[in-house]
Amino acid sequence: MDQRNLTMLMDFYELTMANGFLESGLGEQIVYFDLFFRKVPDQAGYAIMAGVEQAVEYLKNLHFTPEDLAYLRGRKLFSEPFLQYLEQFSFSCDVWAIPEGTPVFAHEPLITVRGPAMQAQLLETMLLISINHQSLIATKAARIVRAAEGRPVMEFGSRRAQGYDGATLGARAAYIGGCCGTACASADRDYGVPALGTMAHSWVQLFPTELDAFRAYAKIYPDQCTLLVDTYNVLRSGVPNAITVFRELAAAGYRPKGIRIDSGDIAYLSKKARIMLDEAGFPDCGIVASNALDEYLIRDLLVQGAKINSFGVGERLITSRSEPVFGGVYKLVATERDGELIPKIKLSENVEKVTNPGFKTVWRLFDNQTGMAIADVLTLADEVIDESKPYVIFSPEHTYKRKKLTNFTAKKLQVQLFRAGRCVYQLPTLEEIRRYSQEQLATIWDEVKRFENPHAYYVDLSEPLWQLKQQMLDSYFGAASN
Repeated sequence: MDQRNLTMLMDFYELTMANGFLESGLGEQIVYFDLFFRKVPDQAGYAIMAGVEQAVEYLKNLHFTPEDLAYLRGRKLFSEPFLQYLEQFSFSCDVWAIPEGTPVFAHEPLITVRGPAMQAQLLETMLLISINHQSLIATKAARIVRAAEGRPVMEFGSRRAQGYDGATLGARAAYIGGCCGTACASADRDYGVPALGTMAHSWVQLFPTELDAFRAYAKIYPDQCTLLVDTYNVLRSGVPNAITVFRELAAAGYRPKGIRIDSGDIAYLSKKARIMLDEAGFPDCGIVASNALDEYLIRDLLVQGAKINSFGVGERLITSRSEPVFGGVYKLVATERDGELIPKIKLSENVEKVTNPGFKTVWRLFDNQTGMAIADVLTLADEVIDESKPYVIFSPEHTYKRKKLTNFTAKKLQVQLFRAGRCVYQLPTLEEIRRYSQEQLATIWDEVKRFENPHAYYVDLSEPLWQLKQQMLDSYFGAASN
């Protein structure tokens, strides 16, 4: 991705506004934008942050090509000073983000951008694409992996993904969310997501018989022999023919890996197949299930006693079919004038769309006895949470709901990615991100992670931030009522 120029992947209004800022004398006005989401998909209790690496690569490669400038000049909407500014464009913003793999919650600033209005506005679409897409898939993957109860989950959805990048970056996000690998070869080549796979039904169909097909595959891949047994009939031919070939492999000194079932009543078929494999002397032979699975179907299969060792999950993961939109937004929260920070707020008839003003920090508070996360708190950037003193958290909507914390640790979630346009963040490896995500998810209570009616994790405002927001609301609505 770092070789691709995605600078022009933006909404056209970002260009017209940036041009307007310059024409209005506001182009160099320092502004602050927060990228956040309002609701977790699938009515879930948490989401997984992903896509930061792609956002960093995009920001490092920002430049307008002669072709870009020729296109913009041809639209006859943009002033020559603005086009000259783009021709000499040099990124100079400060950027902070919550690291990939972190469990995150609604209304938290996932990314904060500080810089000239002309620049900060241009970043909106691409930052949202990077974070929205991968966070959506990582979140779905984490739910599916949780449903599998320790059994490996493979991402099998490339052919159903929303475009080329949807397949490759979706596989990357699924790996962050806990999948063990992907069917997508380019995701392995480009990002190191382990590529996995068995065979298609066409392999079986191209040979004179199913047994011939299995024997040919076992001869070529004796150490990695997993056979697809549902091309014709799972129990009458597929499993019996697989057992025949497995016995031939065992006689040659190899152990078969397993079978895959891709259709039919998978719970029933897997139980019958397990008995057949065990009686044939292959208790170590695994059973892989695929075919339009998701977290609910996997949970139901296991409740029914299905004898499945691993899952291949396709379209319902790679597209997050149950709720295919991660509703991240990018909103102005402050400006600077003569070195003074001026908070901004967006109001709405919809209460959930009212923004939290100002330059903020996200903290996660951990119980020192259990190591579990207690709550997240948004504070003004210059606030410090003193762990040596009791700290009171409260509901921003129902302020009478309060809790005094002691013996806790407060951790800032955001890290700085860019300082004055220069990248200052060492990107972790994908394996490090995946491991970090698993460690952080373990600090979230199971009640928050359950599928139905999850416990609401607390995201509170500090007293100073809450007071600032109320003052701004009172100022607006008080003036409106006069």
